[in-house]
Amino acid sequence: MPLLYIRLRWRLITLIGHLVVVSLSYVLAWLLRFDFAIPASELPLLKKTLLAVVIAKLVVFVMLRHHLQPWWRHQGFSDMLRLLRNKALASVGGALTIYLIAGTAFPRSVYILDFLLCFMIGGLGMSSVRIYHELTASRMNRSNTKGLLIYGAGVAGIALAREIRENPLLGYRVLGFLDDDQSKVNNQLLGFPVLGTMEDANRIVASFAEENVKVEEIAIAMPSASSAHIRAAVEAGQRTGAYCRVVPGLGELMSGKLSAGQVRDVAVKDILGRPIVELDLEAVKRMIEGRSVLVTGAAGSIGSELCHQIAGFEPFRLIAVDQAESELFRLEAELRARFPKLNVIFEVGDICDSRHMNEVIDDHAITSIFHAAAYKHVPLMERQICEAVQNNVLGTWTLAQAACRANVPNFLLISTDKAVNPTSIMGLTKRVTELLLSAQRKTIGNAVKTKFVAVRFGNVLVSNGSVVPTFQKQIAAGGPVTVTHPEMRRYFMTVREAVQLVLQASGMGRGSEIFVLDMGTPVKIVDLARNLITLAGFKPDEDIEIRYTGLRPGEKLYEELSFEGEDIVATDHPKIRIFKGPQISFREVAPWVAELQHLLWKREAGPIIDHLHQLVPEYRPGVSGLPESETSVTSIGVTAKAVATVPERIGIESKSMAS
Repeated sequence: MPLLYIRLRWRLITLIGHLVVVSLSYVLAWLLRFDFAIPASELPLLKKTLLAVVIAKLVVFVMLRHHLQPWWRHQGFSDMLRLLRNKALASVGGALTIYLIAGTAFPRSVYILDFLLCFMIGGLGMSSVRIYHELTASRMNRSNTKGLLIYGAGVAGIALAREIRENPLLGYRVLGFLDDDQSKVNNQLLGFPVLGTMEDANRIVASFAEENVKVEEIAIAMPSASSAHIRAAVEAGQRTGAYCRVVPGLGELMSGKLSAGQVRDVAVKDILGRPIVELDLEAVKRMIEGRSVLVTGAAGSIGSELCHQIAGFEPFRLIAVDQAESELFRLEAELRARFPKLNVIFEVGDICDSRHMNEVIDDHAITSIFHAAAYKHVPLMERQICEAVQNNVLGTWTLAQAACRANVPNFLLISTDKAVNPTSIMGLTKRVTELLLSAQRKTIGNAVKTKFVAVRFGNVLVSNGSVVPTFQKQIAAGGPVTVTHPEMRRYFMTVREAVQLVLQASGMGRGSEIFVLDMGTPVKIVDLARNLITLAGFKPDEDIEIRYTGLRPGEKLYEELSFEGEDIVATDHPKIRIFKGPQISFREVAPWVAELQHLLWKREAGPIIDHLHQLVPEYRPGVSGLPESETSVTSIGVTAKAVATVPERIGIESKSMAS
């Protein structure tokens, strides 16, 4: 049936309903006025004014758009007040019409009786329609509906129960509420009982089963609850055998990601183990708005999110650079659809190509560089040493030199917690780049206007190649879920947190700092795997096997956030810390870089690693990590000594090159 026909039909029905209410209330007002015995002398006046009153009131209803509100089964108290206002205005319009026709000879009490009866009959009609729909919804055929318990007898839970009751098409049947507030237990909300707390869920589900009623799902209607609370609720719910979903919070509704009637599957952020960190981005806006910004590695997980968030600050121009042509094409489609007025330029290019990078920076008058381009997969880079060093170290050096030459005000490097006491090639290259950038700032001093800062990330949830999507794919395939070691721990952060940290650091940095977000306590990877299996509705080691495969090359059990030799500096934000450690000078680093270029040209992996080891003596290849009490082997003395020996070692290398 065409939608236009349905709308016209409902409007016609509504208009007829108003016509009946107005006519009936007016005639009843006359009957009440004369004790249901209207004198014959008054009947001509009734007939004379009836049509005029009906027309006058309907005109007022049309002006107030009252005839466009047929969905009375959804009306509440505020709508009843609106009905009162509309009826009062319509009665005023009717009274003025009568006065123009009959003058002062009209019975004045009829005005008041007509208004009261019109309001009462209209309100009774609204209530009757709502009662009818609620009764019919509760009596519907329940054979195809899912039994649902709602955990949370608050505003969100009540709203969900009301919508499920009023919309049978959702396919759910509310069996009752669960709530941790004991004062609500054994009470009724919207006619549904509050059966107990979440701790009673097993007993409640079992009692329903005895009555041949199956509880298939539990909706967690607590949008403001912490991730730890939601995780505990999910675990308790899964123990009953029911599937758990989460009612969206206001933020998700306002963003348009979900509609009010939807619940979502439990998100990965619900198992983060700490609140999401919110950052202050006012300083970032001042730095980006109306300026030219370059993002390298723009098509990657972090780079693409950077582009989206930077675009929201309305830069004059955004330049997105990446080698991955297909992914860059995808990013272009996304940004142009979401930000049609954004001046964005997409460059397929290699950060190691100094000529191309200089052209990009000069042509677009870049004021800020966000350097996200890097090879990041640890085991793969253990086998691709030359490529890792070429891209991560020399690529960063090339880009930094181009930024210095053009006096780009801001340069931000995205680093990793794997750069601390590195055991992998990837971590080693990232630590080297941190040192090289600090050398740029320290040596040339006032001659360089570029401000270099770095940000150390933990593991980013759901980024390309991260453990979470890997686990999710393994669970979808029926298992097994592979974990390298039962004691492996990692710090985790959301993509949103990671990118906001980058933007915040770019606005706070003064040069040569390393920023780190307070990510709480590290999460056991095996616990993460178990949680994801549970959230998918399975039982770990029963439905889905967890299999240990052993540590891969370059991996360690524990990641660290800082060297013991780095000074911790507070910032204006309580969740952001700055680490400042010993630095080396540009004069000492320049010949070291020249030698590295020579070794890369010869593609000699062993000498390349030895050469990197000169700058990062704490690099421990093949060391997988020990318990935390045994891992803090790098003291301030060791770090200071290592840096102090760099000039001597570099000097030796320079002499050998000269000879």
